Amino acid sequence: MLPSSVPMCHACRKSSDRGARSRCGERSNLADMTEAHAERRERLRERLAGLDVDAALITSLVNVRYLTGFTGSNGAALITRSSAVLATDGRYATRSADEVPELERVIDRHIAPVLLDRAVKAGIKRLGFESHDVTVDQHADFEQAAEGVELRSIKRAVEDLRTVKDEDEIASLREACAIGDRALAELVDGLILGRTERQISQELERRMIDHGADGLAFDTIVASGPNSAHPHPHPTERTLSENDLVVLDFGGVYDGYCVDLTRTVELGRGRQDLRPLFDAVAQAQSAAIAAVRPGVLASQVDGAARDMLARHGLAEAFGHGTGHGLGLEVHEEPRIARFSSTHRDTVLAPGMVFTVEPGAYVEGLGGVRIEDDVLVTDDGCEVLTR
Repeated sequence: MLPSSVPMCHACRKSSDRGARSRCGERSNLADMTEAHAERRERLRERLAGLDVDAALITSLVNVRYLTGFTGSNGAALITRSSAVLATDGRYATRSADEVPELERVIDRHIAPVLLDRAVKAGIKRLGFESHDVTVDQHADFEQAAEGVELRSIKRAVEDLRTVKDEDEIASLREACAIGDRALAELVDGLILGRTERQISQELERRMIDHGADGLAFDTIVASGPNSAHPHPHPTERTLSENDLVVLDFGGVYDGYCVDLTRTVELGRGRQDLRPLFDAVAQAQSAAIAAVRPGVLASQVDGAARDMLARHGLAEAFGHGTGHGLGLEVHEEPRIARFSSTHRDTVLAPGMVFTVEPGAYVEGLGGVRIEDDVLVTDDGCEVLTR
């Protein structure tokens, strides 16, 4: 049985600001979220001490949300060893007061300069900044606005914290997965021949929204017949035909958290020449999921899937990574892929959530991908999608 939907009160349904709406059922209340954000800021402060900076200017909107709960489209935060300040513009004066009541807020059109001025007046000597988010021109402006302050990159310090999810994040991801499960179950029950890929994608998206998704995590993929041989095609006007394999790759957003789910659906009796392809991918996914546990390298999970596909003679048919982290963004750390000198290998730890999605694609024949979202537990993993 699929999980039942989380009830939502009338006030939540009426709220026009989905990001700021109150939480019901399994959702935490504002006090709980305030505490969660405070704990995240404390973890960042511990990281900053190791990076030898006195404070950090957080400009990535995703990271601002993670650390404060603010969901507007323009914001930045100054996190010092003992305080935190959120800056946004006048459009979000009310929203920021509702979402971040515990923090000092500065309402100003020029959010970074006003926080840099705060840093200067506070006597901060070494200020960390997110070098992956700041442009060269912005960095030059920062140096001018914060004369006398040494700017030091903290690289992806906040993203590193986001890799391990806390209880509230896991609760949101669970519900996002349940929404996708319910939408898919309904769609497959009503899936009939004669509909186009585009029609199926639109219906699947509508059903996710109907079941409580705040939006889409990415553009839905529906690939049938020969189109399934391409990992990421756009839905077309191709009509679903008898004996097609149809790849459905979709995901919704709930409370800001993204999930990603793929199923390969057989229409009619199916084509027997595609059955070995499907079975090989299913076995590869099972092998990869079985490899997930704390202390294992992400590349080892990827290797488990590749080894199984190689046994079936499909090593060259699998050209993408086995998975990616999920959270406030649909692609986060850890990256479940081959070891590369350009990308670090991650040691899995409890609280990490990521996809496991091996696939095999054969031009002229078709393709199969099977994707679930898993949570690393203390002694293995839990599959969040049904």
